[in-house]
Amino acid sequence: MPIIIPDNLPARRTLEQEGVVVISEPEAIRQDIRPMRVALLNLMPEKIKTETQLTRLIGATPLQVEMTLVTTSSYTPRNTSADHLLAFYRSWESVRHRNFDGLIITGAPVETMPFEQVQYWQELTQILDWSQTHVQETLNLCWGAQASLYHFHKVPKHDLPQKMFGVFPHQIVTHNTTFLRGFNDVFPVPVSRHSETRQEDIDKVSDLYVLATSQEAGLCIVRDPVHRQLDMLNHLEYEHDTLAAEYQRDVATGAEIRLPAHYFPNDDPNQKPVNFWQPLAHLLFANWINYLYQTSPFEVAQIPNIEN
Repeated sequence: MPIIIPDNLPARRTLEQEGVVVISEPEAIRQDIRPMRVALLNLMPEKIKTETQLTRLIGATPLQVEMTLVTTSSYTPRNTSADHLLAFYRSWESVRHRNFDGLIITGAPVETMPFEQVQYWQELTQILDWSQTHVQETLNLCWGAQASLYHFHKVPKHDLPQKMFGVFPHQIVTHNTTFLRGFNDVFPVPVSRHSETRQEDIDKVSDLYVLATSQEAGLCIVRDPVHRQLDMLNHLEYEHDTLAAEYQRDVATGAEIRLPAHYFPNDDPNQKPVNFWQPLAHLLFANWINYLYQTSPFEVAQIPNIEN
């Protein structure tokens, strides 16, 4: 089934060229199907790129999904045009009365800052608390995952001496989980972090368990079933050239940066990277959307269905 996004959202043309089925709201209404309602709190500076990456994955799932793009009310992004924000985004204050089957919270380029010093931290904690009464399931990505773990469980993040950067092999720790159904025991995941969440801190919280980790890159996916949070600390949603663009940006600014590990063919930044993790990205998001479908009540007003 298709994803429902605005007709003139920049991501729409890209998805249509890739063969992803995209429909308008009037078309969705004619199908007389209650779509899965997913809110995307996009904290990334390059919002159009992030919108495209995530709508591509959600639009490939077998269920009809209605996407609502959300931004913070307490902070106005500086790297996205005001026209784009006004046309396509809703402030959280304007949607907080609504219920959603799913919420996705992205990463943000603030991971070296203490959480409390982030300008919109207070609002983000309110959004995380709001998810407990208005959202069935939340998927947190990168810094968003660290923020969720810190807010609900005071799990700290630790600065790394150098950026963890590349595509690293990961191992499944908890088998027979819905979210990793169909995954190989070892699978590649793009990583781009200046900080980490540590196993020993997760082990102190009885309500948390690790789904996947890497010997080189550390923790990857943590499940918080009590708060209905899936915390993905890395970036399966990245496109083939996302790490390359980050590397070239850092080189251009004179930053000390290593080549992303296990990424460029022959470690040659002049060669085009190959996206060999994309099927797993589709699988993770399909599993998550399917879990929403299985656990959400039929009436959106009944979300969240706490018994599930």
